[in-house]
Amino acid sequence: MPPKSASLTDPAGAGRRERSHAPPARAANPRRQRVAEALRHALDRVLRSGQCRDPVLREASITVAEVRLSPDLRNATAYVMPLGGANAAAIIAALTRSAGFVRGLAARDLNLRYAPNLVFELDRTFDQAAHIAALLARPEVERDLRASPAGGGADADEG
Repeated sequence: MPPKSASLTDPAGAGRRERSHAPPARAANPRRQRVAEALRHALDRVLRSGQCRDPVLREASITVAEVRLSPDLRNATAYVMPLGGANAAAIIAALTRSAGFVRGLAARDLNLRYAPNLVFELDRTFDQAAHIAALLARPEVERDLRASPAGGGADADEG
């Protein structure tokens, strides 16, 4: 008699494999991406509306560049950048103080069972892009880039 869990098409259960419920470490979860983007838009609306009571946040123009969610959607890290990078430390401190209030306002726009806990961090992508641009502008790098052919060398033209 076959085991109770065996399917009708595979009575012996030979073709069954154990399934892992954990997603691969580098795989993109479409639902998590959709929720992160919806949360980014909700945070952007909250910060632009002027509903925050903290005077530092009322007078600041803040861009929410990216939101990253934990796999269980309970925690979110929002990467923000104030206009021109002015008062970045004070703005991050004010956002940290107001995280619960901002979470409540943003949760009204989201259709989730639980609103994620918010952590705010300064977006460093502009700094990294400026650093890479400065590296590429160095004379020795420009010389190396001019010396190497764009097509991948003489071997790329053959065959």
